[in-house]
Amino acid sequence: MEKAVNEGEHPEVRDDADGVWSGSWVAERLGVELAGDGRLTGLLGLALRRNPKRAHLLVSNVLGKHVPQSPSVVYGFGVELGRRVRDLLGDDEAGRAVVLGYAETATGLGHSVADGLGLAPYLHSTRRPVAGVAPAGGFEESHSHATSHLLLPEDPALLTGDGPLVLVDDEFSTGNTVLNTVRDLHGRYPRRRYVVVALVDMRSPTDAKRLADFAEEIGARVDLVTAASGTVRLPAGVLEKGQELVARYEAESAAPSWPVAQFPAPLGHRPQGARGTARATPTGPQPDDNGTGPHVTRVDLHWPADLPDGARHGFTPAHRARLEAALPAMAARIAEALPHDARRVHVLGFEELMYAPLRLARELERTTGIEVRYSTTTRSPVLAVDDPGYAIRTRLAFPAHDDPADGPGERYAYNVAGAGFDAVVAVVDSAADTPALHAPDGLLARLAAHTPRVLLAVIPSYAPERPSMLPEPLRGPAFSSYAPEEVGWLLQDLSDVTLEAPTEEREEAIQSGGAHYAESLPVEYQPSEQYQALFHAALKESAARIAQAVGVVTETVLAERSPRPVLVSLARAGTPVGILMRRWAQHRHGLDLPHYAVSIVRGRGIDANALRWLAEHHDPRDVVFVDGWTGKGAITRELAQALEEFEKSDGISGFSPEIAVLADPGSCVRTYGTREDFLIPSACLNSTVSGLISRTVLRADLVGPHDFHGAKFYRELAGTDVSVAFLDAVSARFPEVADAACAQAKELLATDRSPTWEGWAAVERISEEYAIHDVNLVKPGVGETTRVMLRRVPWKVLARAGAGSDLDHVRLLAEQRGVPVEEVGGLPYTCVGLIHPKYTRGATGADGKAVSV
Repeated sequence: MEKAVNEGEHPEVRDDADGVWSGSWVAERLGVELAGDGRLTGLLGLALRRNPKRAHLLVSNVLGKHVPQSPSVVYGFGVELGRRVRDLLGDDEAGRAVVLGYAETATGLGHSVADGLGLAPYLHSTRRPVAGVAPAGGFEESHSHATSHLLLPEDPALLTGDGPLVLVDDEFSTGNTVLNTVRDLHGRYPRRRYVVVALVDMRSPTDAKRLADFAEEIGARVDLVTAASGTVRLPAGVLEKGQELVARYEAESAAPSWPVAQFPAPLGHRPQGARGTARATPTGPQPDDNGTGPHVTRVDLHWPADLPDGARHGFTPAHRARLEAALPAMAARIAEALPHDARRVHVLGFEELMYAPLRLARELERTTGIEVRYSTTTRSPVLAVDDPGYAIRTRLAFPAHDDPADGPGERYAYNVAGAGFDAVVAVVDSAADTPALHAPDGLLARLAAHTPRVLLAVIPSYAPERPSMLPEPLRGPAFSSYAPEEVGWLLQDLSDVTLEAPTEEREEAIQSGGAHYAESLPVEYQPSEQYQALFHAALKESAARIAQAVGVVTETVLAERSPRPVLVSLARAGTPVGILMRRWAQHRHGLDLPHYAVSIVRGRGIDANALRWLAEHHDPRDVVFVDGWTGKGAITRELAQALEEFEKSDGISGFSPEIAVLADPGSCVRTYGTREDFLIPSACLNSTVSGLISRTVLRADLVGPHDFHGAKFYRELAGTDVSVAFLDAVSARFPEVADAACAQAKELLATDRSPTWEGWAAVERISEEYAIHDVNLVKPGVGETTRVMLRRVPWKVLARAGAGSDLDHVRLLAEQRGVPVEEVGGLPYTCVGLIHPKYTRGATGADGKAVSV
């Protein structure tokens, strides 16, 4: 028998509680009210959760997350919203749109909206990092129990177009998540139009005005499409009262986190007002003949090859057409595996995997006479109370079974236990088909205790195809003025792309849109004859001092880190130092060390593809990251965090976050040549002392998920290039300083070199003393001060009293730009550059974004 439900016509939302609103229990005890559209109480119930930010939970009856519902109802609501968006936009704009849904709750809803829109590709955020896929963006969901969202499109063009962006969430409660998303994306990929879609709009007038003001601020149109609207009225002290209520009910049913489930009897068969009690799940069933677990039958769906299981990496209309064609046969295989007398069946999806199980459930409902219900498992911890006036009647708890990036923990299936299902079809992706799923305390065993038959359908986890081989490093003379054996650049050549803008224009663009500093380049500073003369004088005076520091840091690395290290400099300031360290090892020990340069971007981490290339060609334990100097230590922290995230995403360990630097005036690292803050001539210039290579670039439309970060080779500046001359001048002094450098390294190895971060403390003090109140505008050390003068909007320079020729070039730059130089006592650095607190467009904070004052 075929059951057909018209898409877009919302079938009646059934209430198993015999007319009792599933929010009345919370409303009576906490005084929470839903006010507004008359459909609200049919669409929403209320529950309580343990959450320090919000005690109550709006539980949707039509989303298919916490409450089992007819899949035609769930799908129909999303499709109808999508059709309304298409009517709003018109076919031309709809054809240029991209739909973005939110993990985990709205992944299926967003997909259904995209189906209703019909013409647009779909992408949803995810909390699961995927090896080999670099995030193209991310944002925070402030009220959620799990906040960080990643955007991992296979095709970065999904986010870089200028057509409408349709943002889909289950509820629009404060608007913070949408604001965070648009703020993150609009700064990089500005659009003229956004459409926000939600089942219910529950914002306060203040929240609504905030979105309107934000739209005006960015100069974009923002429309809102919802099924119902209203507000939640919360009495004073509701958070504390809710937490107290949760604690009391959890204490009354205290039991182990799992294997306990709260399920006294099937839903719909309980006397009104009954209260839930905890009962241990029965144990002991024997595995059936396919070995998957107790009462479990595995169903092979014959999922189409290379069809994405969802939209974590994007889902196009062509993908949708392939799925539509395959659905009847896949649903038929499920139907064949069900017990012949099954009349009531539940299809259970898995966290972010909502859409594929929903479509399978709807097809099963459409083509059989079976009553089908659909919901999914979730990360969200919610109190279960067995009362018809409460939205979460029962709770199954089980261990996470997909090796989540944030570590092990409980997961939940609500309103499934005790609901009288003849069979449950669990649908997971292959990443979640782990031993934990089949364990005695796993999800399948939990389900088997409450239904005569459990079916397991596994959909292959789709991941973008990784290239078989990353490109070989770029080398001179084709890329850079360095000799090919001196350094291999793990970068892509963007020399033909126009990326530069005048300083003020660039800073204005960054400030107005929150753009990232690595998405453009400053115009290369061209030194005057007087400044070039200062550079050569400084080099002559400091060459021996630099040579000794090179020897000290290289000998320390060889003794402590690896006898044959792989030097990996952080482009570009670290690259001349890496070459000098390589030359020292060759001069002193006859070693021919490999040396590469890689990109690291503040706020976005180190180039993950470069790390993958290094791991394929070398032992990560031999890799030593090299930089020129430390300021506050921001890059030191950035590298440590990035390597930790890389190990989690790729499973590759062994890379050490300890950077080796020539000078460590901020006391941020253990491996250094000196902790004195003196003039390193390579800090005086930009590309003309760094192999004619620009700063590195990371922009989604230029750098894909399988690409190295980019940089430019300024061949046209060859006439003023002193890169090799600098190296030769320093390495020529190696023989005269060799004994002193080795003796100094030996002394250092015997001492405690633990970082004290005294430079950071000094920066904080200066920030307050000069009423700046932002450490990101304070740039300590000769090298960082020089960068301020060359690239930023300087306010003033603080110079240590009595500083001599080390500051000649800084004084000249200050004179040229009209910047005062103040001598101060007790300064731990030779100098500190202060970015103007009234002109911070080019200043960047710890996340790499523009800093506003």
